[in-house]
Amino acid sequence: MAQAPPTDTKLDEKVDYFNLPCPIPFEELHREASSCFLFSVSLKPELFEGMRFDFTKMLNQKFSLNHSVSMGPTEIPSQSTETIKIPTANYEFGATFIDHPKLMLLGRILTDGRLNARVKYEVSENLTLKANAQLTNEPHMSQGMVNFDYKGKDYRSQFQLGNGALLGASYIQSVTRNLSLGAEVFWAGQHRKSGVGYAARYNTDKWVATAQVASTGMVLASYVQKVSEKVSLATELLCNYLSRDVTASFGYDYILRQCRLRGKIDSNGCCAAFLEERLNMGLNFILSAELDHKKKDYKFGFGLTVGE
Repeated sequence: MAQAPPTDTKLDEKVDYFNLPCPIPFEELHREASSCFLFSVSLKPELFEGMRFDFTKMLNQKFSLNHSVSMGPTEIPSQSTETIKIPTANYEFGATFIDHPKLMLLGRILTDGRLNARVKYEVSENLTLKANAQLTNEPHMSQGMVNFDYKGKDYRSQFQLGNGALLGASYIQSVTRNLSLGAEVFWAGQHRKSGVGYAARYNTDKWVATAQVASTGMVLASYVQKVSEKVSLATELLCNYLSRDVTASFGYDYILRQCRLRGKIDSNGCCAAFLEERLNMGLNFILSAELDHKKKDYKFGFGLTVGE
């Protein structure tokens, strides 16, 4: 007697809408392509020009001190098409306190008077408070923002308060195990501007696709493909349907045994590369290069990072 063919369990599998995963925050929709998080891909590496030296000293398991020295040219605003640069040098002192996962305090101060501070505090298992501040000697250039993030079982919501009468809110919901949809709204009282945006994100173990559109005219789409454990590729399309500006970018991330190479090239004729070479335990050598053929602006930098 012939046996009945086995049924395909994948075809019979149904979505359990009462057991969906919690999505990532709305503000981190493109993190694989822009912030080196999940797949370690970055279309926007930390490029710099000149020389940089960073030193981190761990005082204990929770508290550390940071010292950074940078020397190189700085661009100044100009009405001409040519890029004008002046030589500058800065020293930055910072302190970091991390009581994982409850509290994080971070502060940085530079010799030119700029002060950056960040606070992250988990009020409860579902509610997180975040605060950022950027203070400067220049009038009307200081900024501050407070975020309240609420994490549900299969959704996330965020409420923002900022200087200049800035109000914002966002919500993202998992629709299936791979697909999540979200929306955001903001109001800038000082400039009398408001906007609304929508986003969709689909992720698997090998790739992530994200699309975002806003009433301000911005349309952003990104795709990240994990080729192997060491190689990831990313593409990004940014356009503004009001001004008709379009930029397409391609990025890569290659992790070797002792180094990591990231880079990008876009449709504006700008290409960049960022190399991190591990020389020894706690000692890294970094190289940075950015070539903007359209503006004839070429930037090169090198540096050392000491400490973990």
